[in-house]
Amino acid sequence: MSTNSSQISATNRLEGKVALITGGASGIGESSARLFVKQGAKVVIADVQDELGLSLCKEIGSEVISYIHCDVTCDSDVQKAVDLAISKYGKLDIMFSNAAVSGNSPPMILATENEDFKRVFDVNVFGAFLAAKHAARVMIPAKKGCILFTSSALSVTCAGGPHPYVASKHAVVGLAKNLCVELGQYGIRVNVVSPFVVVTPMMRKSMGLIVMEKEKIQEAVSCAANLKGVVLDGEDIAYAALYLASDESKYVSGMNLLVDGGFSLTNPSFAVAMKSLFS
Repeated sequence: MSTNSSQISATNRLEGKVALITGGASGIGESSARLFVKQGAKVVIADVQDELGLSLCKEIGSEVISYIHCDVTCDSDVQKAVDLAISKYGKLDIMFSNAAVSGNSPPMILATENEDFKRVFDVNVFGAFLAAKHAARVMIPAKKGCILFTSSALSVTCAGGPHPYVASKHAVVGLAKNLCVELGQYGIRVNVVSPFVVVTPMMRKSMGLIVMEKEKIQEAVSCAANLKGVVLDGEDIAYAALYLASDESKYVSGMNLLVDGGFSLTNPSFAVAMKSLFS
């Protein structure tokens, strides 16, 4: 076992690192912000949910976490978020481009609104591009860094989701792979984490399930899942992001890490058809 490997600890896996998390005020981003701080990182949350972001910083402690209002579709906002990390903490080691919207379109192309398609791509793809561009601006001179994106299990499988969201998540994976090739020359790693369904505020809002109990939604999701007996939550995705952001994955780049319990390997159509035949 190498010296580096033997020194890896279950705690403080991000000791001395500085991370910026877009969409970090709620959902997967919030879970990641909490975990990254717990593991020793200084964190900047960039989000448009000011009340949630400021409340989270107050709870955790302003000495280790900061909030900045940031619309990821606005170049100057993303630039200011990166600049805040540099001015307050001296560097940027990790850019976690997590901000996303699901859009309002049903999963039928004729019912998909043009403006909704554009809006989803603006946030999910252009926002990811800006995050990577401004991260690279400071990481290239440093000759090191980690850029991480949140995509979706829908980036590798088709489950009849809304076209803008599904297409945008495929695009994020493509962007990450292309960046991996370019930025590897500067010691910068680029990876993606792609979850199965996590019951986040965004998910509940997009599906009109705000008033439904979270446990009831999770039960329905678990019925559709491949891996039974466990419930996927935001902290599970945060731990996957932690691995990709830490030195434990120092030679991992260009990966789309699926956290989907094998869902993307399944096709339930045949089983459903057989069940209906014999019922």
